[in-house]
Amino acid sequence: LLFISHGARARHSSEHSKISLLTPSLTSSVFFIFFINRQESTMKLFSTIIVSSCLATQAFGVTPVVSKSKGLSKPALVTHKSPLRQKNAADVSPLFRDPTITRGGAIPGLQAYSDALDEKPITMKALTSLVGWFLGDLLAQLFIAGGPVDYKRLATLSFFGFIYHGPSGHYFYNWLDKQIPGTDAIPVFSKVAIDQLFWCPIFMSVFFTYLGLVNGDSLSTIGNKIKNDLLTACQGSWKVWPMVHLINFKFVSNKWRIPYINAVQIAFNMFLSLLGSKKAA
Repeated sequence: LLFISHGARARHSSEHSKISLLTPSLTSSVFFIFFINRQESTMKLFSTIIVSSCLATQAFGVTPVVSKSKGLSKPALVTHKSPLRQKNAADVSPLFRDPTITRGGAIPGLQAYSDALDEKPITMKALTSLVGWFLGDLLAQLFIAGGPVDYKRLATLSFFGFIYHGPSGHYFYNWLDKQIPGTDAIPVFSKVAIDQLFWCPIFMSVFFTYLGLVNGDSLSTIGNKIKNDLLTACQGSWKVWPMVHLINFKFVSNKWRIPYINAVQIAFNMFLSLLGSKKAA
C-alpha cells in the first residue's frame, strides 16, 4: 500500500513586494494489488481498477484547503488576459476557476453536475450508473472478450445500472450514513463490513435474477446461476471493494458516493459483465 502526497508551497520573491501563493494540490493515490493471476485479461482488469480508483479519489475524495493568502485575489491560472478573450471570459470559464475553492480542481462541468446532484439526486445517480455500467461492459466486450459488441447485452447491463444500481445505492448509502454517522475508524470499518457482508450478496442476487429474467430463463435456472456464481461474485468484490470503501466512507461525502463508486466500478463491471454472461450449469 503506497500513499503519495504532493503539494505546492509558498515562495517569497522581490525586495519591494512579497506575494504569497499557495496552490493546494493534494492528490491521494491508493494502489492495491491483491493477487497476481496468470491470465492476461485478469491483469488488465485489476490494472484498470487501480487507475480508476486513483482518478476517482483525486476527483471526489480530496477536498482542497482554501488558500488564506492575501495575494490570491484572482483565479491562480489567470496571469493575463489574451486579446482573444472578451468580457473577462476566463474569469467565469470552468477551465479557469480558482482551484483553491473548487472541489476536485477546476474540472469543466463539475459544478453543473454537483448542482444537478443536489436538485435531482436519484435521477442523476441513476444516469451516472447507466454510464458506468455502459462503459464497463463495452470495455469488457472490446478488450477482454475481443468483440464483436453484443448490443443487447450492452443495453441490458446499462439499463440495470440505471434502474437498480443508482437508485438502490442512493437509498442504501443514505440509510447507512444515517444509522452509522461519523468518519472515525469504528464507523468506517462497520460500514465496510455491512456493505460487503450483507449488501453485496443481496446486490449480486438481484443482478443475476435481473439477467435471468431478461434472458427468459426459468426460476430454476436463475436459482442455479445464483447458487453457482454468487460466491465467486462476492469473492471478487471482497478483493476490490473493502479498500475502495475505506476511502469512500472516510473521505467521500454522501452526495458523491455513487459517482465515486461508478468511477471505480467501470473496471469492476467488466468482471461482472463477463460473469453475468456466463451460462448457468
